[in-house]
Order: sequence, then C-alpha cells, then structure tokens
Amino acid sequence: MLTISADGVDRSLSFAGLVETLRVAFRDGAVQPVRHHHTIQRPDGAASTLLLMPAWNDFEKAGASDGGYIGVKIVTVSPDNNQIGKPAVMGLYLLVDGKTGEPRALIDGQRITQWRTACASALAASYLAREDASKLLVVGAGALCPFLAQAHSAVRPIDEIRIWNRTSENAAKAAAALREAGLNASVAENLEEAIGWADIVSCATISTEPLVRGELLTPGTHLDLVGAFTPTMRESDDEAIRRARVYVDTRAGATKEAGDIVQAVASGALTHEGIVADLFELTRGEKPGRQSPDEITLFKSVGAALEDLAAGIAVYEGSKG
Repeated sequence: MLTISADGVDRSLSFAGLVETLRVAFRDGAVQPVRHHHTIQRPDGAASTLLLMPAWNDFEKAGASDGGYIGVKIVTVSPDNNQIGKPAVMGLYLLVDGKTGEPRALIDGQRITQWRTACASALAASYLAREDASKLLVVGAGALCPFLAQAHSAVRPIDEIRIWNRTSENAAKAAAALREAGLNASVAENLEEAIGWADIVSCATISTEPLVRGELLTPGTHLDLVGAFTPTMRESDDEAIRRARVYVDTRAGATKEAGDIVQAVASGALTHEGIVADLFELTRGEKPGRQSPDEITLFKSVGAALEDLAAGIAVYEGSKG
C-alpha cells in the first residue's frame, strides 16, 4: 500500500488534467451513496462535522475483467481550528482494490479534497462561464483559494484575480502566493465593487450569512459557490438565486446539504424543478449549459464521493511508477 502525502498528490495531478478526469468520471458515473454527515458537539467551542464519503466503480459497467476501485474519504471540519492556525478541514482517503479489497493507497485527504473541489468548479465553469471570462474574484482566502484560482485559470483565459477576505491580511498573503505562482493577483478591498467587476465569482467560505447579493451581479457573471456545505450556511441570497440559471454538482447532495439551495427552496426563491442540471447531465450533453453571453449562471457544489474516487485513482496511478 502506498502512503501518498500532499506533495505526492501535487506531483501526480495537473489542473487541466484533473478537470478532464472529472469530466469523464461524471460522464461514466459511479456508485456513490449519499455521504454520512454527523455533527460532533463540543462543550468548549463550535461543533465539528464528520463526513464519510464512500464510492466505487460501477463494476457491472466495468465488466468482470476490470476489478476497479473502492474508495472512502474520512473528513473532519473543525471551524475553531482557524483560531489556532490550523486548517478547518482535515481528512484521509483510502483507496482499495475493487475485486480483492486490498488497500492500495492511503492519500492525504485534505489535499485531494482541495484539488477535486476546485477542479469540479472549473469543470462546471467550462459549461457555464463565458468563454471570454478573464476577471476572477475569489471570496475567501482559506486553503481552497489558490486551488480555485488555478483551476478556473485552467479552463478560462483569466488574466486578473482579486481576493476578498474578512481579514484583509489573509487576502494579501493569498494574493502574494498566487503572484509567486505566476498569476496576476491582488486584494479586493471592497466586496460589493469586486462582485460587479468580476466575470467569475468563486466563493469558498463557511459563512452563515449571504456574502453575494444578487443585485450586485452583472449580466454574464458566473457565480461559483463552494462553501456553505450544511443547510444552515449560505454564501448567496435569494435574489442571486432568482436572477441566475441554477446548476449543482449532484441533485441528491445539493438539495439535502447545500444551504444556498435548501434555504432558497424553503423561501420559495427556487424549486427543485428550477435546478437546470447537475454535472452528470452537463457532461453527458443531456442538459444545456450557458445559453447566452448576458445570462447569470450559478453553480453550487457540496462535493461528491465520485470526485474523490476519480482523483484518488489518478493520484495512485500517477504515483506507482
């Protein structure tokens, strides 16, 4: 069994490559039960979240000659970690042989989550963002920020990136790191102004209050919502939902767990039928993506075990040789 660190994951993947890997994965499908989602109450701080995300290849489709893989990710989300300088999200990914059950790899789950989350957003943007989208606003300067910036830049001609964060010093650090990676990045001092400026707005926060107001979105904007992974969290308001054509990564996950979707349905701003498509339908050509240069599109992801499986296989295959 291979033990693959965060650096090993980085060496095995590219943003453009993983976007295409995920495109094929959603097109082909996999077995992925709705993830287990458990709240761990703590007497001395914010509750933590335990996520268990299993998936495996569809062995009937794969055929008897291909054993495929089984994978499970174990993730914890501890909001108070930010106060002690540690990431809020921790995790491990276990990949096993689909036929024998033999462990094949134990992979840094935090890093694989960062890669696949960002590349799933970029996959959606390849259908939903304008082809000439060049201005990217990243809302939130956490661990996902550089991955979202680089993933979106792999599918659209991004030539300017602005980062907004509640703590501007953290936005400055994130922008500096992106500049070192060769990207044109700076700090957005005013969130409202930056939302109106951007072609793509990508949010990755744990906010419980909407940060993106729909009235601020300009025609042609693509809104990418990555945070708000529980029904009580939210990054956009009802007006953003009303003004946009709404897409999700998976209908089952988003309608159960995504605060932006769950709360909009509860308020009447969105119906289940109002969700235009998920990534399965987009990648299979069953439903349309962007239809005009002026429409506003919105993609909400909560994460899918299929994404982890596809990324885990790519990391393992890339690390064997």
